[in-house]
Amino acid sequence: MNTGIPARKFLSALVFGVTSILFAGGMGAALPAVAAPSVAGLPDFTDMVEKAGPAVVNIRTTAKMRSNPNGGLSSEDEEMQEFFRRFFGIPMPRQPERAPRGNGKPQQQEEEVPRGVGSGFIISADGYIMTNAHVIEGADDVYVTLNDKREYKAKVIGADKRTDVALVKIEGASLPRLPIGDSARLRAGEWVVAIGSPFGLDNTVTAGIVSSKARDTGDYLQLIQTDVAVNPGNSGGPLINMRGEVVGINSQIYSRSGGYMGISFAVPIDEAMRVAEQLKASGKVTRGRIGVQIGEVTKDVAESLGLARAQGAQVQRVEPGSPAEKGGVETGDIILKYNGVAIERSSDLPRLVGNTKPGSRATITVWRKGATRDLQLTIAEMEPEKTAKKENDKSKPERAPNALGLSVVNLSDAQKRELNLESGVLVDTAEGASGRAGLRPGDVILRLNNTDIKDAAQFNSLVAKLDPKKMAVLLVRRGDSSQFVPIRPTVQ
Repeated sequence: MNTGIPARKFLSALVFGVTSILFAGGMGAALPAVAAPSVAGLPDFTDMVEKAGPAVVNIRTTAKMRSNPNGGLSSEDEEMQEFFRRFFGIPMPRQPERAPRGNGKPQQQEEEVPRGVGSGFIISADGYIMTNAHVIEGADDVYVTLNDKREYKAKVIGADKRTDVALVKIEGASLPRLPIGDSARLRAGEWVVAIGSPFGLDNTVTAGIVSSKARDTGDYLQLIQTDVAVNPGNSGGPLINMRGEVVGINSQIYSRSGGYMGISFAVPIDEAMRVAEQLKASGKVTRGRIGVQIGEVTKDVAESLGLARAQGAQVQRVEPGSPAEKGGVETGDIILKYNGVAIERSSDLPRLVGNTKPGSRATITVWRKGATRDLQLTIAEMEPEKTAKKENDKSKPERAPNALGLSVVNLSDAQKRELNLESGVLVDTAEGASGRAGLRPGDVILRLNNTDIKDAAQFNSLVAKLDPKKMAVLLVRRGDSSQFVPIRPTVQ
């Protein structure tokens, strides 16, 4: 009797057995079933970008300057000035073409040279455009290019350096515009999109999430932090939520290289619109002040003073004659509330005061010697950023620019007091290399290389001794900050 198993049946049994062993883990018992993880779909930005794109514009700025036809920039000059441009957040202008040599002494010519490139977005159908203040700073002319390549010469309505918001206007009708969102409704982790012109590449779209909606980086506003890729040229472009609404203006990046490193910041649109409304109405922004220098309240200080927790703004100094002094504020007070709004961090106070109309009354609640008390103050107007005023004296002879393209004058005693400086010289004109490097009238030169500048005669003497083969560096004061500016002297 044949007891053998047919080959086909044997193979079937063998396959079934092995499969059973594999699924049983080789131990005779089935493994517990594992549910497949649910995968959420990634966001689709295509429709939103298609609708928003036409309202995003490219902004380029130019400056008029006199230049020597025989002048020019070396490759080293270009590298150093590119570094300077990136430090200030604006691209390097292209080198003007060298004029042909003629007979006799070359004549200086005024020409329009590119100054910077940025982004912006249309907020009204009649042509109001929002951008960053630093995008248009120092520009003589501003040009706006739409997505359909139409170009307009724009009028600057106003700019506010403290919030880095600017408003410009082009003549148009029925222009595409972006709807304004509510930045207060943003949540950390929410998807957002940036559209702009990084490195001059028009209508570039990048996406990411909100990392923090209230990052303290300045005195007058908290910025939106994102991980959206933002690079030079993106400045002034919109930060857009998934509903296609503008929630911020891309303004800054955190970088050690001059390029994007994973952290970018945007001005909240709520604050930007408040600034834009004032710029549209009067061309400037007015803010309130009470005249105190403040600091954080630490946990140890709070416990020592009897406060339940660390909160408020510690008054470190009261300016003589200020609203705070007149209202009875004293050094050592802890300001807990402003018009009933709690001061959680010291940075909250300048924002609240700054948004108060000068001349209005305000109530502050302070903690003093173990008890609270309410004080009444009349808000004063904040002074504009300090810059040296150019003296208008037509009787003074015309000053020839030196090898750096600069003509300078001595600071008056009043200017030194106003700027809290002991020495330095005031830029009267900036041409050639200094003009291309970004210097302008009103800047104050504090140092040349490693030598402090005392007066105009000393400065011009030092410039005359510079080696044209080597780069010189100036320490330049503008507003309330100072920066080093590298410039190569020209042969005279």
